Amino acid sequence: MANRKVAWVTGCSRGLGSAMVRGFAARGWSVAGLARNPGAVKAVAGELGEEHFFASVDVVEEDEVEAFCSAALREVGAPDLLLNNAAVINEPAPLWEVSAEEFDQVVDVNIKGVANVLRHAVPIMIERGEGVVVNFSSGWGRSTSPEVAPYCATKWAIEGLTEALSSELPGGLAAVALNPGVIDTDMLRSVWGEGAAACANPEEWANQAVPFLEGLTSSNNGGSLSV
Repeated sequence: MANRKVAWVTGCSRGLGSAMVRGFAARGWSVAGLARNPGAVKAVAGELGEEHFFASVDVVEEDEVEAFCSAALREVGAPDLLLNNAAVINEPAPLWEVSAEEFDQVVDVNIKGVANVLRHAVPIMIERGEGVVVNFSSGWGRSTSPEVAPYCATKWAIEGLTEALSSELPGGLAAVALNPGVIDTDMLRSVWGEGAAACANPEEWANQAVPFLEGLTSSNNGGSLSV
């Protein structure tokens, strides 16, 4: 295992996350993954086997994130790639019709959840002296659309958070914001409905994205990238 590359992936149980963990595993990486749904996490773990580590974790709960990072370090090692993919989107509606509870959930997962993971994973990467943090942004982190204002706000925040983080990291490390493009996921279908079917599915996306992610180095620090 010592010679294997290691990826830590949040939101690993469906959509882009599950496609990435399968893609990295197929290319010989060890994967540590987390997601909220225990059944879905168990299914991915059973499929990929003992060379990987998966746990049911809510990124909003810092104590759960801290425990995951300690366990992932022990089980598979420090990450060469930290992929902050976990996110939620609001039900499409004008901003003034989005409840405070729903707005808070989007902010808590998409911003605070990312910060929780960074708080406990980045020191591990600094101690190792290398690694790349990939915070998943969106086309809606660089533009906007009606009825998804809370989601847009959080992804614009990820762009700024990542750029600031990149200026703080020591040499050998990098932080990039990644717009994965437009993919046929449950999240996109919640906004576009059946129109999302015209887009690439997560597995097709991962066939291009995983090799792209593998190629990231410290020279990419501060980048705002797209697949």
